[in-house]
Amino acid sequence: MADHEICIGKFSRSKNKFFKCPNPKHEDEFLNFLQNLANKQLVNGWVVFPTNDETMWFLSKNKEKLEQYFGIPTPKWSVTKYLYDKSLTYKIAGQLEIDIPRTWYATSLKELAKLDVKLPVIIKPAIKDHFYPTTNAKALLAEDKTELARAFQKTRTIIDPSEIMIQEVIPGGATNLYSFCSLFKNGKVLAKLMGRRARQHPMDFGHASTFVETVDIPEIEEASVRLLKEIDYYGLSEVEFKYDERDLKYKLLEVNARTWGWHTLGLAAGVNFPHLLFQDLTGQKASANSYKKDVKWVRLLTDFPTATSEIFKRNMSLSSYCKSLKGKKEFAVFSWRDPLPFLVELFLLPYLWRKRGF
Repeated sequence: MADHEICIGKFSRSKNKFFKCPNPKHEDEFLNFLQNLANKQLVNGWVVFPTNDETMWFLSKNKEKLEQYFGIPTPKWSVTKYLYDKSLTYKIAGQLEIDIPRTWYATSLKELAKLDVKLPVIIKPAIKDHFYPTTNAKALLAEDKTELARAFQKTRTIIDPSEIMIQEVIPGGATNLYSFCSLFKNGKVLAKLMGRRARQHPMDFGHASTFVETVDIPEIEEASVRLLKEIDYYGLSEVEFKYDERDLKYKLLEVNARTWGWHTLGLAAGVNFPHLLFQDLTGQKASANSYKKDVKWVRLLTDFPTATSEIFKRNMSLSSYCKSLKGKKEFAVFSWRDPLPFLVELFLLPYLWRKRGF
């Protein structure tokens, strides 16, 4: 295990070693780190799993160099660029007639003023890594033209104007968020799982999911498969959608070309995604024909305050929250067999709140 930040996984009894590494943004330093790690720690041939967009970008850009030492599950940059940059994702979706939220583009206030934008909208980046570290937000909400101009100007100071996207707000909140997750190879799904991301923090435009349950939505599977097949994708991915109650359509939001925050739900539902990918990379047969429905994933440290806030706002009842927690569950961090990461996370809560809006 390696990370450039404070990592609670360091305290898990399941890890063998932990290495402090450079930030993947520092490309040459991180490349040297991995090459030295392979030579000194005898980990040649080990599989490197990216857990965030920065690492995914780095592995994709340096795939040929790193495959001398490691198994790299991330596709080459000519493929992953279509998922790393949401404007390219939407371009492919448009060609395939996959529904997306209505989206506008402008690089100046003059161009913005000419757009026939239906408010409210959000200002979001085409490339999250260029925006999120500065704002701790995935998007900025604008409910009128004054807020839109202000948010647009603020965003221009953070990212290149060519990366600015103005997008309609689909009503319905987090309860209408869904994902198709899969191990994909040669145009086919080797393993899959679909989840309803019913709660996130914050609830409007969340940093991360706090409560997810497995479901079966054929429409999002069909659209996801067409998209992944079009770009000849390989590996794990989470394709995110939001259900639009106005026209009864599931609309593509983005694609995570890596493991995602709640991928351990698959373990409880009968689909161990990282292990299946490892099997495929090492020449073993990898497939999972089905998964269990109505299995829940909960991140206690963020889900409880999120639900409490929703209860106080009368967006949720206490009884409905308690009911949602019934049945088979997979906890994101908490484990009686490995309690230290959860305890460390509790201790680090003030730091996480300040740094990430945790």
